[in-house]
Amino acid sequence: MVKTPIYMDYHATTPIDQRVTDVMLPYFSNCFGNAASRNHTFGWEAEEAVENSRKSIAQAMGARTSEIIFTSGATESNNLVLLGACSMYAQKGNHIITAKTEHKAILDTCEFLESSGVEVTYLPVGEDGLIDLNQLADAMRENTILVSIMAANNEIGVLQPISEIGAMCHEKGILFHTDAAQALGKMPMHVEEMNIDLLSFSGHKIYGPKGIGGLYVRKRKPRVKLSPILHGGGHERGMRSGTLNVPGIVGLAKALEICMDEMEEENKRIGSLRDRLEKTLLTEIDFSYLNGHKERRLIGNSNISFNYVEGEGLMMAIPDIAVSSGSACTSASLEPSYVLKAIGRSDELAHSSIRFGLGRFTTEEEVDYVIEKMIAGVKKLRDLSPLYEMVLEGVDLATVEWAEH
Repeated sequence: MVKTPIYMDYHATTPIDQRVTDVMLPYFSNCFGNAASRNHTFGWEAEEAVENSRKSIAQAMGARTSEIIFTSGATESNNLVLLGACSMYAQKGNHIITAKTEHKAILDTCEFLESSGVEVTYLPVGEDGLIDLNQLADAMRENTILVSIMAANNEIGVLQPISEIGAMCHEKGILFHTDAAQALGKMPMHVEEMNIDLLSFSGHKIYGPKGIGGLYVRKRKPRVKLSPILHGGGHERGMRSGTLNVPGIVGLAKALEICMDEMEEENKRIGSLRDRLEKTLLTEIDFSYLNGHKERRLIGNSNISFNYVEGEGLMMAIPDIAVSSGSACTSASLEPSYVLKAIGRSDELAHSSIRFGLGRFTTEEEVDYVIEKMIAGVKKLRDLSPLYEMVLEGVDLATVEWAEH
């Protein structure tokens, strides 16, 4: 008997691995010192835990220990990069490049920067979700100071050609930042080999705690400088003031360590489950479509549109399964996913999409249960849909003139 509800929204957040919880617990009680208190053993103990964690995280991405800055998560890291770089390098230029499918932590910050005079180029993506490197090259200008392209998309899982992008940036003397919140711990991310100058990451995407994350900031060739957005105390090389979250930092490091140790085996298992789910749904449910690149994507990601079904309605039809819809409630309107719109999906298909996120604790029994419930849910909703019936009868919906009432 499968235990419900079933969690299949691992791109939104992940449960903390018990091994992570275990190493964090002492730092809530016995080892409670402030890592900035350098006058007694309580502070020394906390500082040692932080520095050991910093070293472990740096090793996981091929960085130097001193290049890791702790923040509250990838959103803060992204803000620090964009706001900090535009402030620090204002004399060099005021132009940055990003993509239309970036996380809102990037897009909303870019919109804010535009209001203060920064010029932003938003690169389009193809049907597969990938940017065009020729378009990136054409967008680069004399006053371009930063390119920010995410490693793995949070909706469709698409993996951008990070190494190539970084090489192009370095050739032009432009800083390269990648939001790796979805990628780090799930695929190899080596900052030197991939030509990365700045890399954002978060704990709660890799079975670690919420409210903790970090930023890799390159120190050599080139030495990257960022103006702080938080002031007071000069912690973290002066880039991020504030008392360090010692339990969170210890948990983040342990979570990433486990991911690195078990990545190959875990990806093989999760990939097999994802393929089983995806192949069955696409085969058994007609008018269903995979969104994004079929191969170049996260192992646990599957974003599928089920035409003639509303994503929100389908989620209500499967209340014991936690997934994400391709549409999001904003104020009073229901808007289709901007990521799916960017890859050319119609409003109808964008509204009918479901994002499945499989992870460490997903089981074969859960996948089979989800398959069964999804097929039944789509069938039930389509039985109520006159549009689906018309299509089966051979009617081209594009030619239908709908009467207004």
